Amino acid sequence: MSAPEPIDPAHQAIGPALAEFTRRTSLELSGATPELPSFPEVAVRVRRALGQDDISIDEVVRIVSAEPSLAVRLLQLSNSVALNPGAQRVTTLRAAIARMGFNLARSATIAFAMSQMRRADAWRGLEKRFRAIWETSARLAAMSYSLARHCDRPDADQALLAGMLSAIGRLFVMTRVNAFPALLGDAAMYAEIEQVWHARAGRALLTRWELDGEVIDAACDYDAAKDEGPEATLSDVLLAAHHLAGVRDTSELAGAVFLGAPSFKRLGVDTADAAGVLNASAAEIASLRAALAD
Repeated sequence: MSAPEPIDPAHQAIGPALAEFTRRTSLELSGATPELPSFPEVAVRVRRALGQDDISIDEVVRIVSAEPSLAVRLLQLSNSVALNPGAQRVTTLRAAIARMGFNLARSATIAFAMSQMRRADAWRGLEKRFRAIWETSARLAAMSYSLARHCDRPDADQALLAGMLSAIGRLFVMTRVNAFPALLGDAAMYAEIEQVWHARAGRALLTRWELDGEVIDAACDYDAAKDEGPEATLSDVLLAAHHLAGVRDTSELAGAVFLGAPSFKRLGVDTADAAGVLNASAAEIASLRAALAD
């Protein structure tokens, strides 16, 4: 009779680690101040400023100018193909903000703040994972923006924001799991933890940031978009964009099952439309990703 295989100490540690992770995370998310480590204060200031009904563009420029890297990002975005199809470049921050509007400026500021977090000590050792999550959300944001515009929706800037913010819950989970090497090192366990916790974590953070409810729903639960109702929602835009973002060649659309999903039907996007969106928006998606994902 052969001797039993030794138990991997890492596997043996998973149970207690998972229990402690669950306890800590539940406690934090039920409190009033869940937060992401090293989230730049400038994003908070810009978000609050743009939430004021009587804020002037000059005041927004003054706040943004205090962070030169953010100013450069907004200029880059305003001159991207998506926002500057006529190739009329702007060179001042005031002109950039005037072109994109306050809502898109807020979205871009939050995206900038998220990208800057990875440079902080709190994310050391997690850079590769952070980059993977970040690039996925940047692609989703760019596709969501382009899809909303091609569907003549008025909420393209909200679609961009929701696409970027879809990363928030996953980033939160990653930082908390990082305290438990046994969980972080088990790919299957980590994936399960992320699936269970990311939406709840995202909701807690975005609610604290006082974002619009539809943006929160789309950012946290777009993949749970309901089948009821005749009108397309922001969640429908993100879910459809999620599917289209995975298409590398329009030939893959032939017979694609996802095109029959309720989200595509509510948006009025069929196979030909999807191919048209991908072909027409390729340049603007690439420019948006470049502006967002640095």
